[in-house]
Amino acid sequence: MHSQMDMYKCSIVRGGTSKGVFILKNELPKNPKERDKVIMSIYGSPDVRQIDGLGGADTLTSKLAIISKGSIEGADVDYTFGQVSMTEEFIDYGGNCGNISSAVGPYAIDNGLVEAIEPITKVKIHLTNTGRILEAEVPVIDGKAAVEGDFQIDGVPGNGSKITLDWSDVVGGITGKLLPTGNAKDEIDVDGKKYIVSIVDAGNVVVFINAKDLGIKGTETPNEIDGNNELMETIEKIRGRVCVKIGLVSNWEDAAKTTPYQPFFAMVSSAVDYDCFNGKKIKKNEVDFLSRLTFMLKMHKAYPVTGTVATGAAARVKNSIVWDLLNDDAKNRVSLNIGHPSGVIPVESEYEEKLGECKINKLGVYRTARVIMDGYVYVKKSAINK
Repeated sequence: MHSQMDMYKCSIVRGGTSKGVFILKNELPKNPKERDKVIMSIYGSPDVRQIDGLGGADTLTSKLAIISKGSIEGADVDYTFGQVSMTEEFIDYGGNCGNISSAVGPYAIDNGLVEAIEPITKVKIHLTNTGRILEAEVPVIDGKAAVEGDFQIDGVPGNGSKITLDWSDVVGGITGKLLPTGNAKDEIDVDGKKYIVSIVDAGNVVVFINAKDLGIKGTETPNEIDGNNELMETIEKIRGRVCVKIGLVSNWEDAAKTTPYQPFFAMVSSAVDYDCFNGKKIKKNEVDFLSRLTFMLKMHKAYPVTGTVATGAAARVKNSIVWDLLNDDAKNRVSLNIGHPSGVIPVESEYEEKLGECKINKLGVYRTARVIMDGYVYVKKSAINK
């Protein structure tokens, strides 16, 4: 033991195209303020380099999973997601992260929270942020979550074991409805200009807009989007006003600080040939449409799973921004391919019309995940007592 530092047992885990710190709930202080001080210190936040902690100086690696035994009927484990800010002393617990979610099943199996059953262990995950259940099917070998496999996801080198995630229970998890405003399209007024958007709640709330309405092609790289200050300001003005519209904030200016993680903001466009920023080339016939998505006031370098889930749901809402981009074949096909900055991500979604409304019956996404490190992280006592 170190007289000036405390030790906390944790793991560094990759889930999909994200990476985060996984920690058992019992390791952390019960007091929420003290708990969050510990977490901020673990990550080395706030600091854009996160040089004094485990954060990787990237929104995709500044993610947190707090895990415990299931606390509600039908759940094997509880999972609380946190997006740890690099610039503010703030952890956003307002939404879900699907990529990190994909690692919860393997982590729970490897840590003995769920009995390992070969060849597939089904793990029912209570998403405490929204109160919904996510079901993961995790391949198991020799009593542990399988790591090796032939499944490949764009944005992650090599292959891995295919994890199946069923998100059908998450529709309306944030606002209570698939369409928070009841409309397939809404008009948002910004500085005298009107923007047409679709607002969909499935996994997380996502605001969809046609890329051309923002004056971009839809094939841009993360650096091109992030480096366009005028575009990023417009995005936040639209996103902030959507937050007001669905009751997340009273003033749109507050959205950047109080709910930076969600809603996500997706700029969608028709399928074309394009080059990924990682050198991969995508052909028009490999995708059904393209999307460039921002969260935490930055563009995602690939595509978030909860964003994928919401995009799959949006594609089934007649006359939505996404629906309008689909050809007749795609509108009637279960599986859709979304073109993103690092490649392609598939999503399976099925729906039915009930009383004039779209009811989502299936939302399937596939990921790979693995534990990278188990160990102890040291936190200075002075960081907690300040």
